[in-house]
Amino acid sequence: MHVWVNGRLLADPGAPALPVTDHGLTVGDGVFEAVKVVDGRPFALTRHLERMTRSAAGLGLPDLPTDLLREGIDAVLGAAHLPLGRLRLTFTGGVAPLGSGRGDSPPTLVVVADTLEAAAPTTSVVTVPWPRNERGVLAGLKTTSYAENVVALAHAHERGASEAIFANLQGHLCEGTGSNIFYVVDGELRTPPLVSGCLAGVTRALVEQWCTVSEVSESVRVLEEADEIFLASTTRDVQPVTRCDGRGLHVGPVTQECQKVWAERESEDVDP
Repeated sequence: MHVWVNGRLLADPGAPALPVTDHGLTVGDGVFEAVKVVDGRPFALTRHLERMTRSAAGLGLPDLPTDLLREGIDAVLGAAHLPLGRLRLTFTGGVAPLGSGRGDSPPTLVVVADTLEAAAPTTSVVTVPWPRNERGVLAGLKTTSYAENVVALAHAHERGASEAIFANLQGHLCEGTGSNIFYVVDGELRTPPLVSGCLAGVTRALVEQWCTVSEVSESVRVLEEADEIFLASTTRDVQPVTRCDGRGLHVGPVTQECQKVWAERESEDVDP
C-alpha cells in the first residue's frame, strides 16, 4: 500500500496522517472514488474524476483540485507497479469543529493505492428491508457517509451473500451498497434509472454505452422473475448473480455477452 496526503507521499503508510478533527472522520463530510488499476494504469480515470467533482459540488465542498489529485495518483502508482490494483481517492472538508458545521481550514486530499484481488466469477445477493432515500440531499452522490451500506452489507454477509440490494422509498429497485444492478426479463436487459436514487456508476455507464440496456422503474420484486441478474462496479466489472434471495439463477446468454463485450472494450482503451 502507498499513501499520498495533501501533496506528500508518506514514507510509512501506517503513520499518522490526518488530525482527529478532520471533518471527513468526525461527521463523514467527504467524497471519494474507487478506481481500478490495470497494468499500473488507472481505468476510466476521467469519468471517475468527473463524478468526484460532481459529488464534491453536491456536498458543498470546494472545487476538487484535479491537477493536484492527478499528481497524487502518479506518485502512488509510481511507487510500485500494480498489475491489478485499486486507487482510493478521498476529498474531505478538512479540520473543523466537533460538530456538523465546517471550519475554515483547507480541505484534505488523500490518495491510496493497493493491490486488488480479482472478483469472484459469480456472486449471490439479498434484498434488504431498509430503503434508499431517492429524495435525500445525498442521493446520487458518492460520499464517505457509508454507515447505511455497512449495516446492509453485514446483513447480506450474515445470509451468505456478497452484496445487499436496496429498493427506494417507492419500492422500486435501486442499487447495491457498492454496485449497480442489471437484470433480464423476457430477453430485455434492464437497469434502474438514476431517478431511482442509484449512483451513476462508471461501470454502469460503460455497460449502457457498450450494450443494449433499457432503464426501467419497477418494483424490487421484479428480481423474483428475472431470468438473469448481474452486478456492475469498479471492483466487480460485470459479475453474474447465481443466487438472489435464495433463488438459484443461471449465467445466461445476455450476461455472458455483456461480460465478453466488457473484456474486449476494457482492453482497448484505459480511459474510455
